[in-house]
Amino acid sequence: MTIHSPVVANGRAYAVPGTCAIAICLDGCEPEYLDKAIAAGLMPTLKRMRETGTDRLAHSVIPSFTNPNNLSIATGRPPVVHGICGNYLIDPDSGEEVMMNDVRFLRAPTVFKAFHDAGARVAVVTAKDKLRALLGAGLSFDDDRAKCFSAEKSDTSTAAEHGQEKASEWLGMAQPEVYSAELSEFVFAAGVKLLQEWAPDVMYLTTTDYVQHKYSPDQAEAKAFYAMFDKYLTELDALGAAIVVTADHGMKPKHHADGSPSVIYVQDLMDDWLGAGQARVILPITDPYVVHHGALGSFATCYLPEGADRAGIMARLAGYDAITDVLTREEAVARFELPGDRIGDIILVSGGNICIGTSEHRHDLAALNEPLRSHGGLTEQEVPFICNRVLPLPERPVLRNFDAFFYAAQAAALQP
Repeated sequence: MTIHSPVVANGRAYAVPGTCAIAICLDGCEPEYLDKAIAAGLMPTLKRMRETGTDRLAHSVIPSFTNPNNLSIATGRPPVVHGICGNYLIDPDSGEEVMMNDVRFLRAPTVFKAFHDAGARVAVVTAKDKLRALLGAGLSFDDDRAKCFSAEKSDTSTAAEHGQEKASEWLGMAQPEVYSAELSEFVFAAGVKLLQEWAPDVMYLTTTDYVQHKYSPDQAEAKAFYAMFDKYLTELDALGAAIVVTADHGMKPKHHADGSPSVIYVQDLMDDWLGAGQARVILPITDPYVVHHGALGSFATCYLPEGADRAGIMARLAGYDAITDVLTREEAVARFELPGDRIGDIILVSGGNICIGTSEHRHDLAALNEPLRSHGGLTEQEVPFICNRVLPLPERPVLRNFDAFFYAAQAAALQP
C-alpha cells in the first residue's frame, strides 16, 4: 500500500493502517449472546480482547435493521447521508414497493471505495448477496485490489464482477444453504484465507442473523455459533490484524408465553379507520429471507391519504401500549437521522417484546419453527463494540456502530 496521508470518506479522515484494519459485523448480536458464550468458556479470544483491548457498547442506527446499519458501517455515516433507511421502501420516483438493495439508492460513497481509490487493497465478504452490490459500489476489480463476494452466491462469483473466481471452490467450502449457520462460517473462513494469502489493507466481514432469530443466548445452538466465531477470530487476531467487532442490531423475543407471535397489525387498524387500502403501512424489515421473521419487526412507516388527519391518527396509535413511539416524518428525520423522502408520514416503533405487522392475513408465519425473535426498534439498538487493541476513545455520550472503521483504522495505525 502506498497511502501516506489519511483517507477521507464522507467528511471523516481515516488513519493509514499499518496492518489490516478489519470490521466484523455480527448480524443480530444482542450483547447477551457474547456474555453467555464467554461465561460458558466458549470464547477465550473475545474474552481476552475485552480484557486487554477495548470493550464498549454502541448504538446502531434506527431502524435497527440489516441494510441501514451495514451501509452506515460501510460509509461511516447515518442513513440521512447514505440514503439506505431500510431493506424495503416505497420508491419515491415510481410509487412501487421495492427492495432497497440497488446501488441507485446509495447516496454516499463507501469507506471501501475511498481506501481503494487511495491505493489500498480492500476485501468485503457478506453472507447474503442482497448487500453485496451496495457494499461493493464503486470498486474496480480489474487490478487485483478489490474483492467483494457473498457466501450465498459463492459458487458463481467471478473475477470480473466480484474480484474472486468461484469463491466456494477457492475456499474449499461448499456454497452454504442460505438459512444456516454455515453461511456466516463461510464469511469468517474466507476472511482468514484472504488475510493469509491476499493481505488486504481493509476488510469487512458481515454475517447473517439466522441463528439469532431462531435461538436465544441460553440455547446450545447459539453458543455453538459463537464458539465457532471465536475460532476464526483467534486466527485473524494471530495474523496481526486490528479488529473491531460490532453488530448491525440486537435481537429480542417477540412472542407470548405460549410461543405465539406478539404482533400489532397496523394496516388492519388503518383500514378500519380510513377505509381499505387508503393508507399504506411499509415494514422496512421486509427482504427475500422472511422464513425466520415473517417480515415482522419493531419499526414501520405509514403513508396517509391526502387530507387525512395525521395528528388524530397519531393520537389513536399512541393509545396502544404496544407502540412506544409515534413520530411525524419531520420528527423521525431529526431524531433518527433518516432521509425524509424515503419514509412515510408517520413512523412507528414498538416495544421490546412485540412486532408491528401490516394485515394479519399478509404474514405467512407457518415457517416459524421457533418462537418469534426479531428487531428494528430502540430496544435492539444497543450492540457490542470490541477491539483487540487499546483505543484512545474519547469520552462521548454515544459510540455508534458506524464508527467501526474509523477506530479499526486508528487501531491498525497503532503499534500492537
